Amino acid sequence: MVFLRKRTVGIWMITSALFMLLWMAGLVWAVGDYYAGKPSEPQARNPETPIQENKEGDLTIVAMGDSLTRGTGDAAGRGYVGYLTDSLKKRSEEDIKLVNLGINGQRSEHLAQQVKQTEVKRQLGNADIVLITIGGNDLFRGGQGLVEFDRQNPEEIEKKFLANVNAILSEIRAVNKDATVYFIGLYNPFIELADGKEISAVIRQWNFATANLAAKFEKVVYVPTFDLFEQNVNDYLYTDKFHPNTKGYQLIADRVAALVAWKGKN
Repeated sequence: MVFLRKRTVGIWMITSALFMLLWMAGLVWAVGDYYAGKPSEPQARNPETPIQENKEGDLTIVAMGDSLTRGTGDAAGRGYVGYLTDSLKKRSEEDIKLVNLGINGQRSEHLAQQVKQTEVKRQLGNADIVLITIGGNDLFRGGQGLVEFDRQNPEEIEKKFLANVNAILSEIRAVNKDATVYFIGLYNPFIELADGKEISAVIRQWNFATANLAAKFEKVVYVPTFDLFEQNVNDYLYTDKFHPNTKGYQLIADRVAALVAWKGKN
């Protein structure tokens, strides 16, 4: 009996040792499998393709500037930007994306700061066309005309304006070298006032200097509007006698549309 008991204990010990060896071998394999990156390890996903905001063939327009960009005075509130977009849509079946960043009352120094904003720079970087109306509030002081004209210094105002425009166009070109920029010139809403001719002379000089500056930049097109309002100006002005009405905005839109080279796919 003693012999059988010893034999049973021996078998149990051998069996236990074998199980222990198998368990240790399994543990070593499992640990090796984890650190060796075997298929049981979760696989890393390939980076997804970034979503492109502009599909190929689409046209993105970014409009900037003052109340003319916002369409103040237009019965439909669309302004020249809206009518221009309609015109371009008729010329192509491609989608047109419009981003209107215009701000009522904005002057050139404000726009020079706006174009430095991170989100604005991102929008400009995606643009195919950039539209700008600015300067009316610099020169006209928010629609008051050249009040106290004799005491103002139009040359000094113009000098500061041109410096701001240079900064604006330089910033746009820094983030987007390919977009075409259409810079809308000033018209004279006060042409029928007593000092209308004197104001016209100042505006002509202002527009001339602005056009010369625009010509120094690649793909910057200066768009004159003075002649559009020179005859029968009141027919094209809103009741505030400063902003264009619907007809006035359509005149500006037609002028810009005639200069836009992009035609899309027919």
